[in-house]
Amino acid sequence: MSGLGGLNKSPNGVVVGLVQLQLPVVNTPTQLAVQTERVVAMVGKARRGYPAMDLVVFPEYSLHGLSMATTDTLMVALDGPEVAAFQVACAANRIWGCFSIMERNPEGNPYNTGLVIDDQGALKLYYRKFHPWVPVEPWEPGNMGIPVIDGPRGVKLALIICHDGMFPEMARECAYQGAELMLRTAGYTAPIRHAWQITNQANAFQNLMATASVCLCGSDGTFDSMGEAMVCNFDGTVIAQGGGRADEIVCAEIRPDLIREAREHWGVENNPYQFLHRGYVAVRGGATDCPYTFMRDMVAGSAKLPWEERVVVKDGTPCGFDPPTRRYRGEQSNLLNQ
Repeated sequence: MSGLGGLNKSPNGVVVGLVQLQLPVVNTPTQLAVQTERVVAMVGKARRGYPAMDLVVFPEYSLHGLSMATTDTLMVALDGPEVAAFQVACAANRIWGCFSIMERNPEGNPYNTGLVIDDQGALKLYYRKFHPWVPVEPWEPGNMGIPVIDGPRGVKLALIICHDGMFPEMARECAYQGAELMLRTAGYTAPIRHAWQITNQANAFQNLMATASVCLCGSDGTFDSMGEAMVCNFDGTVIAQGGGRADEIVCAEIRPDLIREAREHWGVENNPYQFLHRGYVAVRGGATDCPYTFMRDMVAGSAKLPWEERVVVKDGTPCGFDPPTRRYRGEQSNLLNQ
């Protein structure tokens, strides 16, 4: 049901293109500007190559590469030239786009931020990565929730970033807010290939939700990113998958109407509904309590693993980062929803 890789679009379809962008090397402001132009050029390539495409998705670290540099001159702001260039590209090509920036944070480490811009050039989704890939990544943990928006052709759209997708609670939160398509952008390298594939499929099936996921691709001379674009249907089957060819755009059609139909009409394995209505055959309406101790403890601020005291790596010192001294300040409002 990929519409021949997005070449054919049904009346109810949404065509998504995943860019296996060549892993860049970005160490200077000049290289950042050049990479911005390259991403913009790929937006044009996506539109020319796939006239029916509704949304083009770029991987995490598309602008910055995998250096993990936090140098202020390389960081990006929402009102900066990089985001403005993306907005112009989306409007000029009449296409929605998903982009990655490392966002300047005057109060601490930068944020790893994802943006979705519509086909008029307006910023519609603004998300800061919840779960940096510790101990490797130095980014500030996200603090503005997981937004779900009305995306192209009315699809309910969410975005998570890389390591976020290893936590089933992230995908469940997207679905709980109504997401029918969850994007997952990443910079993962080859050792994560198996976990990447099974979590993309599980996140889809457990939530009756399509997932569209893409990594950077190729080598920067040090790291090798894997590409591995995947589009998974709401039953967990893979409907499109890329390999390791840099700058390939892997494209597929998803059907939000069939996702809605399954969520409303499935009995067996209607996982999102049944999670909240346990055993509804035996008890009217099902059990709607919270039987999970980890959830109750997190809300109370007392969650602790049985083996927590024996965990060895608890900061970024193995990867050369100084131990942090600041505490997390808690969630803020999303600037797009104020």
